[in-house]
This record gives sequence, structure tokens and C-alpha cells, in this order.
Amino acid sequence: MGVDLGDLVVKHRIELGSLSGKAVAIDALNMIYQFLSSIRQEDGTPLMDSKKRVTGHLSGIYYRSIRLVKAGVKPVYVFDGEAPAFKEKTQEERREIRREATKKWKKALKEERLEDARKYAQASSKLTPQMVEESKELLTHMGIPWVQAPSEGEAQAAHMVSEGECFAAASQDYDSLLFGSPLLVRNLSITGKRKVPRQNRWVEVGIEKVGLEETLSGLGLGRGQLILVGILCGTDYDEGIRGVGPKTALKIVKEHKTLSAVEKYVKEKYDYEFEEDVEGIYRFFMEPPVKKAGKLEWGEVDRNGLFGLLVDGHDFSPERVEKALSGMESKVEEEKSQSRLDSWL
Repeated sequence: MGVDLGDLVVKHRIELGSLSGKAVAIDALNMIYQFLSSIRQEDGTPLMDSKKRVTGHLSGIYYRSIRLVKAGVKPVYVFDGEAPAFKEKTQEERREIRREATKKWKKALKEERLEDARKYAQASSKLTPQMVEESKELLTHMGIPWVQAPSEGEAQAAHMVSEGECFAAASQDYDSLLFGSPLLVRNLSITGKRKVPRQNRWVEVGIEKVGLEETLSGLGLGRGQLILVGILCGTDYDEGIRGVGPKTALKIVKEHKTLSAVEKYVKEKYDYEFEEDVEGIYRFFMEPPVKKAGKLEWGEVDRNGLFGLLVDGHDFSPERVEKALSGMESKVEEEKSQSRLDSWL
């Protein structure tokens, strides 16, 4: 879920083409969960193969990655490693939410409430270790690089952008900013018209970019203070203070500035003491476990491996897989030819 900074950050709408030629570090699990949530039938049943194995993660990665490559984007998927100990409570809460959502989904199906069924089904999405490994295998067959983070994927992606290894981090969450990514891209996988839940209207969702320095300058904060705003609102590692939203948190941090002063204030004002190790959380955002990504290479497509995984392994349509792949390969060849021409000139 991440930290809620949407009302504070400075956003700019951009076109996908503006990312052409640039490497983008994608928070892999964040995007895959979006695919598992959205790639479903009308009643919420996930996309599955003939053996009842969920395939939404493979379909989403395959077709979305091809769209990105055809637009000239160089995707790099970053996978989570070991979560910090203080994330366990959040993870258990999420597991409980999925369990309750699954119960509500089944109940809504029995009562033929399809819109409710789909909503609950989306909230029940579960990503298994096998799905993660299949996702990595698919990317390898596609010639798209992926990086295994030592800890949080968003922290690793932010580090890769800070080091100049990538142009931007891509995620729906704003945590990348707290981890220090100079540039965040949102909505990379959910562009287009989206229906507003329980309303008979649609909204247009476009790609957004958020610059860290522009946001900090506009708010009059340093990154450490932005982290404090996040902690007050609630992050993946702490619950935050009930009733304190982003704007109130901003006001508190601008007035009290440091972690110790903020802790003292909320104890007096809200009779609230953090149960979590907020100093540890603060340090984790400032200096998370990361590694040098190394040389990022976009290689050749392994057609045999790709068709073996998707078509033979999971019943994908060979015609659809081929059509999409041919479009991507044509774009790659076009870029290679242009690169050779530019070098010659």
C-alpha cells in the first residue's frame, strides 16, 4: 500500500513516448499485484490455464513489457528481497485482508452480486513464490533484465536511479521518494479509462512523473522531514497516527522539524506513543540495504523458452504470443539499425 503522499507531491502528466530511450526501474511486485488484481473475469475469477493455475502475472508482464519496449522504454524489473523485521505486522494484516476478501468474494458470488464479487476478488489477490520465479523466467526469456534486491525493491530501484543506472523508478506507491529516488513514475501499467467503483462513470488515468527535489522545494522540506511526514501518516512499517493525514502531518513536521521533537509533540497533543521503532524506520528509509545493480543488458529473445513457458506451459495462444513478440522484435531491430546509422554518421 505504501505511504499516502498523493496530496502533497508535485505531479506532471507525461506521455509514454517521453520515456523513450530511458531505463526505468520497475517495482516488480507492485506492478505484478496490479496485474493479478485487474486481469480477471467479470465475476472476479482470475485468468487461469487449463490446470487452474493463475496466469495473470505472466499475461500482464508479457504484454505490458512489450508495449513499453515498443514505445522505446528500457524496463528493468526489481524484485523484493528480505523484508525488514518491522514489516511483519503489515504483512500479517495484508494476509488477513486477503483472507477476509476471499470470504466476501465467495459470498457475493453465491448471491450473484457481480460488481461486489469482482471488487472483493481483486482485494484477495495473492502472489506466490512460484509466480515470482515464473515472472523472472519470463523476463529472462524476453531478454529483459531484472534485479534481485537485498531488501525492499523500491529502495533498490531508488538507489539505481540515484546512481544513474536508471532514469526513473516506477511504482504506484510513493515510498521510492522516501528512499531517495530523484524521479518517480506512476501509472505505467494502468493507463487508459478506468471505471469508478460503484459509480456509472469513467476516469482517464495517465502516466505521472514526480520529481523529488521539486516536491521537497515546494513543501519546504528536506528528505528526512518528508520521511517524518510519511511516518506520521503511516508507512508499510508503522500505523501512523489516527486522524493525521498528509496535510496535518506536513504542518506538524514543518513546525517541529526533528524526529525527537515530533515524537514529543504527538505525545502531548494526541496522547500517542509509537509502538514501532520509529528511529529504526527512519534510518531504514535513509540508508536501506541496497546493492550495485551492475551492467544492465537487454538481450535477445529466447523464443523456445518463451513459447515453452507461455504456450506449452500455460496454454497461451501461440498466435497472440507471436503477434505481440514480432512487434517488439521489429522495434528492437529498428533501434539497432538506427544506432548503427548514428554511429556511422
